[in-house]
Amino acid sequence: MRSINARLRIITTGGTIDKIYFDAKSEFQVGDPQIVTLLAEANVSLNYTLEPLLRKDSLELTDEDRQQVAERVSASPEDRILITHGTDTMVDTARALLPLTGKTIVLTGSMQPARLRVSDAVFNIGYAIAAVQLLPPGTYIAINGQLFDPRIARKNIDRNRFEINQY
Repeated sequence: MRSINARLRIITTGGTIDKIYFDAKSEFQVGDPQIVTLLAEANVSLNYTLEPLLRKDSLELTDEDRQQVAERVSASPEDRILITHGTDTMVDTARALLPLTGKTIVLTGSMQPARLRVSDAVFNIGYAIAAVQLLPPGTYIAINGQLFDPRIARKNIDRNRFEINQY
């Protein structure tokens, strides 16, 4: 069994989980990473390093951004990586990370901003924290109370959840 107390690297890329609302503009924008606040409020004592990498909506991520994420994951001294990411292109980024070996990589995000009173962010982060500590090396998506293989996962926009892609 893998050590539960090993170090974890958390890489943030933006997405809905980090969005904040500006009254004057009546729109959401990607703000600072919310995961540190969420972990502190939950009294999580996990040993981790935070690496804010991008602050973008996932629809704005490019192939170059995905390459940057892959390079940071590859260069990380930690073998457990949690990536917060926007849900619209999370599968694309996870697929770009599939060639990396020897690390457990878990991507998660939320359908509602973490700062909102009703959000799936806290649950998804907690679920992903557990998953990244317990899963064998590979790349996974942890969201909606499930683990997904990015090769066969998709976001169902109409149902506002992730599911296995039925070709």
